Amino acid sequence: MSYRAILFDISEGVAVLTLNRPEVTNALNSTMRAEIHDALGRAGESARVMVLTGAGRGFCSGQDLGDGGNAAELDLERTLRKEYEPMLRRLYDCPVPTIAAVNGVAAGAGANLALAADVVIASESASFVQAFTRIGLIPDAGGTYWLPRQVGLARAMGAALFAEPVTARQAADWGMIWEAVSDSDFENHWRGRAAQLAAGPTAAYARLKTALRASPGNDLPAQLALEAQLQGECGQSRDFREGVAAFLQKRRPRFEGR
Repeated sequence: MSYRAILFDISEGVAVLTLNRPEVTNALNSTMRAEIHDALGRAGESARVMVLTGAGRGFCSGQDLGDGGNAAELDLERTLRKEYEPMLRRLYDCPVPTIAAVNGVAAGAGANLALAADVVIASESASFVQAFTRIGLIPDAGGTYWLPRQVGLARAMGAALFAEPVTARQAADWGMIWEAVSDSDFENHWRGRAAQLAAGPTAAYARLKTALRASPGNDLPAQLALEAQLQGECGQSRDFREGVAAFLQKRRPRFEGR
């Protein structure tokens, strides 16, 4: 399938989805949301890791307020339910590890699209802005879900109320993202991280995501039971047998993935 608003490539198990409307800092319009949804499905079926990044000088400036005419007349509830929710759920539910490689400003829905990924790697010049109150809105695109869980209520509240940029370094210190790296090393770094995950035990990664996400809603007995179930499944895999063999033979494992 050819795309108009994104670039998409799968090579050596790494799917790279690039938001490609640099003239508007990759603002999200209906076409882009539909294409992201489609490409995420393809990545989940045939890749071993999925990277989301942006073309040009920024990652994503959020909702394209010029999409569909008068922004003040947009049906925001419909847009969120029919377009954002399927896209975000597909990213969240992706069976392979997902990386948001944030190469510049990530604002509004763009910030929260990044935070929906399993791992966020940002260039030091990047920033995250919950810009919604600047136009009389509340954080959406999952922002009220991700932020309090990642940084705590106090920091989430401040970031949302004041709508001030959170620098990449500050975001890393807060635990909002995994790491901030120098601009000069940024692309080589995230590509190396993606290659590392692509060479890893894909089936174990999927179960790891399931276990960690279930933890906040489980008490200890429930979480221990889930761990035992998922670990039992991992223990029956070819990847586990290969991992043990490689350990005993003092060599690098060659995981098959799914």
